[in-house]
Amino acid sequence: MALTFPNPSRSYDTVKHCVWFWGYDNASEITFLVEEHVLKHFESAIGPDEADVLAVFDRHRDQILEIARARYGEGQQKIYALH
Repeated sequence: MALTFPNPSRSYDTVKHCVWFWGYDNASEITFLVEEHVLKHFESAIGPDEADVLAVFDRHRDQILEIARARYGEGQQKIYALH
């Protein structure tokens, strides 16, 4: 299990109110999403728009990636929801 996050790309999903991001285990792309209410645990005063949500994600990226690694270690899937 060599999960890495070499690509800093992330996107906000206005329908699901979450941020999508991607990791890689060798050549396999692994998709993650973190729900907006989870980001509120990092900063309760999160703003209502996409830029605010992505800014919170970026400020706490290292912590979010650690959570993602832990979830990935629980069992391999193609999509992980962090909630």
